[in-house]
Amino acid sequence: MYVEKRSRNIADKSEMRKTPSLVDLCVRTVIDNVRYLGDVGETDSHLLERILPHCTVDQLLHVETSTKGRDLSSVTDKLWKNFYELQFGRESMKIVIERMKLKKVSFRWRQLYEAKLKDVQEAENKAIDRLKQLYKKEDARKQSRQVQLCTKVPPSSKRSFFAGSGPGYNMSNVKSNIMKKAKIDLMKSQEVKNLAAMKKKAVQSHHSGTTITKSSGFCGKNSASTSKHSKPLERRF
Repeated sequence: MYVEKRSRNIADKSEMRKTPSLVDLCVRTVIDNVRYLGDVGETDSHLLERILPHCTVDQLLHVETSTKGRDLSSVTDKLWKNFYELQFGRESMKIVIERMKLKKVSFRWRQLYEAKLKDVQEAENKAIDRLKQLYKKEDARKQSRQVQLCTKVPPSSKRSFFAGSGPGYNMSNVKSNIMKKAKIDLMKSQEVKNLAAMKKKAVQSHHSGTTITKSSGFCGKNSASTSKHSKPLERRF
């Protein structure tokens, strides 16, 4: 009987240990919804030490920014140190600690994390810019070495003389166009016009003389035929 009672007491104690308290239940609920945390100014530090380690970098930053009138660095500084080590490595963290010891200064690990993150981002941006410039130079070099093929197109007959030399540019066509233009300019010159007028006048005068000669000959023939017909009439009378 004594053994049975003792075993029951041990079982009851183990069940009491397994049963969580109301505070533990609240802490678990907060941890499950840690992404919704904001201002924790009224929360006890020992509870924050159980809750905030479950935050990400952005969540922890949001909690500290949202909490007004309270400094959380006593709880969050070691968390930022862990984030620094995870993000930039243990060696970088050791170098920062040694520099602070040599210069006898101390900074919060949040400040060190943000400063290091800014330096890394600037270095990455510079590296990206250098890569872009290298790619541009390489593309320009490749384009300059490319062989461009031009397809010759026969020139159009309606194309003007002063058109640019394109794929259908031909010296023989240019020469013919020059001769045509020179001929047109010559025909439009005043000397050619005067010669044409004189020639036209000479042709007209020659034509008029020929007409007069033909008409006089026709008249003589008519008079002779008239005289021939008139003679028999005289004989009749």
